[in-house]
Amino acid sequence: MPFGVYVHVPFCAKRCDYCAFATWTDRMHLVDDYVDACIQELSDLDLPPATSVFFGGGTPSLIPGEQLARILHAVTMAADAEVTVECNPDTVTSQLYETYARAGVNRVSLGVQSMADHVLTSLGRTHDPANVAHAVQCAHDAGIGRVNIDLIYGAKGESVADWRKTVEAVLDLTPRPTHVSAYGLTVEAGTPLAKDVDRHPDEDDQADKYLIVDDLLRRAGYRNYEISNWAQPGDECQHNMLYWRQQNYRGIGCAAHSHEDGRRWWNIRTPDRYIKSINEGTSIVADEERLDEPTRAFEKLELALRTAEGVPTTSLPVEQLEGFVEVVGERAVLTQKGRLMANDIATRLIV
Repeated sequence: MPFGVYVHVPFCAKRCDYCAFATWTDRMHLVDDYVDACIQELSDLDLPPATSVFFGGGTPSLIPGEQLARILHAVTMAADAEVTVECNPDTVTSQLYETYARAGVNRVSLGVQSMADHVLTSLGRTHDPANVAHAVQCAHDAGIGRVNIDLIYGAKGESVADWRKTVEAVLDLTPRPTHVSAYGLTVEAGTPLAKDVDRHPDEDDQADKYLIVDDLLRRAGYRNYEISNWAQPGDECQHNMLYWRQQNYRGIGCAAHSHEDGRRWWNIRTPDRYIKSINEGTSIVADEERLDEPTRAFEKLELALRTAEGVPTTSLPVEQLEGFVEVVGERAVLTQKGRLMANDIATRLIV
């Protein structure tokens, strides 16, 4: 059975203006203790072999490659497991990728967001777009052939032409990325973006930019397999599919979330308290929730609706949604137009 392990790396050089994740810019002195704590957490668990492992954050590429490898070696993995590390284009080197590859990493996800300097500034990002091509080439040279590019559209000051150039620049990378994720900028409470109303995204502008990225990627041979994710055939992210299929996964590290058969729980948020609890042998669980069967059934449909697998035709009034869904066999799948209205269509799901 598919089973995923997510490892949260909470360290960053700078917090982006839109970021509400559990990350810190002043805790690098905790890296060694944090790695030891993650390894201890793993050793205390009896987990099934992982079919996918995902290092997210934060900026996993900010910690020494050998330390990340130590955590990975503590995970029992299935044969041919997918192992992904999120990376900042500015913090990767050939040596780091080589260390990853030796440890078993076979996929990297680069946080690019935009290829326009002024858009990156608007987002509070610091990396140099010129480093993206180098980061992609170095991954390929190290034998890591699967590369995802993360993009964000809708920032203040980003024109439609800027966005088109960003997507075209991604498609011009050599070798071409195997996967592209493109997300509309969202406003999270408590972030600098939330406090600056002038920088809040416009929904119509984001809809136009979604159509652009979908059209360009589709013409280039990518398949949209989830609303915000496109892949070359066979290069879909298996770890993310676990989430969208409501399968089981275990989160390791501070603030990491886990799911097992309808029970969801999450760890203590701060790295300091997480390390302390691990060392003292006390519970690291901050809270949990248990889904009843009707809620779980609805959520399963809601997640499936976002994917190219769609939902059973009996789960939607398809005759009322012409143009928004298409029937493929016995499944109802969102059209491009329907993907723009996914949240509204989800309210019509029938369990």
